[in-house]
Amino acid sequence: MVTEPSSKPSSYYIWTIGCQMNKADSDRLESALVHLGLKPTQTPQQADVVVLNSCVVRQSAEDKVVGMLSSLKPLKQRDSGRVVALMGCMVGPKTDALQSKFPYVDVFMRPQQYKPLLDLLGNRMGVDAEGCLATFAPARVSVTAYIPIIHGCDKFCTFCIIPYRRGREVSRPIQDIVHETELLTARGVKEVTLLGQNVDSYGHDLPSSPDLADLLAATNAVDGLQRVRFLTSHPNDMSGRIIEAVATLDKVCEHINLPFQAGDDHVLAAMRRGYTSDDYLRLVERIRATVPNVSLSTDLIVGFPGETEEAFQRSVGLLQEVQFDKVHVAAYSTRPGTIASRTQPDDVPHEEKKRRFAEIERLQEEILTTINARLQGATTEVLVEGREKGKWSGRNRNDKLVFFEDERELLGQLVNVRIEKTSPWSLQGVAVS
Repeated sequence: MVTEPSSKPSSYYIWTIGCQMNKADSDRLESALVHLGLKPTQTPQQADVVVLNSCVVRQSAEDKVVGMLSSLKPLKQRDSGRVVALMGCMVGPKTDALQSKFPYVDVFMRPQQYKPLLDLLGNRMGVDAEGCLATFAPARVSVTAYIPIIHGCDKFCTFCIIPYRRGREVSRPIQDIVHETELLTARGVKEVTLLGQNVDSYGHDLPSSPDLADLLAATNAVDGLQRVRFLTSHPNDMSGRIIEAVATLDKVCEHINLPFQAGDDHVLAAMRRGYTSDDYLRLVERIRATVPNVSLSTDLIVGFPGETEEAFQRSVGLLQEVQFDKVHVAAYSTRPGTIASRTQPDDVPHEEKKRRFAEIERLQEEILTTINARLQGATTEVLVEGREKGKWSGRNRNDKLVFFEDERELLGQLVNVRIEKTSPWSLQGVAVS
């Protein structure tokens, strides 16, 4: 049975996959939907408006989006008035192919382009949706929040689809970001993470060309805020001013995400990363000399076109030398529309990619076991973000996940925790006065 279109949607469901930028985009769309008077639901079946925020940076992510989209087809057939929207990096400048493949989707929106959906809903509800575009501070906040500070990317790495889907770099003015930080802090947020595909490039397109160090200083001054983080950095744009800001600003956490992507110079050149492995290692030395207690995380791609076993072992060697606190590893998958898809054959067999992926995972587990074991008996400051299985959980300034038991109500508080048990992935401890 097919129902008539509902004239006034009253509920929404947002499904999100992918990076922190996608999470931030979903939070901002949710703010607009709440301003329209819609209420959230727990499942897509209960919602009048269903939004999928997509990611296509890896084939596995795209497959999940397609699976979720396909599951919505019978819902749309049963209720033609239900609004189905697709947003995010699956949506490019042209949507003809998507419209042909998913004809039951009502709205296709590129990243941060919420207006098509809001206009459709405004027409159905008989209201002017323009006012809902005025503020995009998240409607529902917790202890921590993401704040996008620069959209898009100008790097055009050969493996990456992001510049084609999110566009060129556009920075938000410092005063807008500070105002949003103040709003979130007033709502109870204790920690903000400043986001960008290349966060270190912030400000170059603004009048007077402020940089990330200026923005870190401005957010550091917000009353009531306890911590500031930022990601993701690019080695070519990690300046001395930014490193010095991490070292000197009291609220800026001593944690830097610095993707190196490959340890072999020929692979780095094929990726168009713009630096050598030696450049990267010298930057790490500079960071650690300036911020001695810093923790480092990174991104690594295995199985990139042309990556020989010797080249892969150089990535292994770089991991062993740097000893990262966290490694996000991915097996290369061709992304249609990227430079690599047009110019570089995907010549590393799937099984070999899996083997290299597993080798990196094993190595990093060994490294983390050693790094975290050094924290046994140490006391670390934890921002309490929630409860899991009867224990409080949160992260320390180095982005280490910490669990501890305590009967007090501690959500949103900074608690000193003495570490009594370590593992590669988390720390266990007890609260101390």
